Amino acid sequence: MIAPPILLIRRKHILRRLIASGAVTPDTACTFADAGVINPNAFPAVKKRLIAGGVIGETQDGRYWVL
Repeated sequence: MIAPPILLIRRKHILRRLIASGAVTPDTACTFADAGVINPNAFPAVKKRLIAGGVIGETQDGRYWVL
């Protein structure tokens, strides 16, 4: 199944913002808001897919980093 373009754009935006903020380890993880993700609570399915797919990690306190 091919994802709609908006979901791909959202995925790319999240990854770029996390990388730009230096969130590349659990110690440097940050929230989407702190990373500058626009409307951080939009498209929760994209976040779930990124975590399930092993693209990003999530800390117990709700911060994220790029794996």
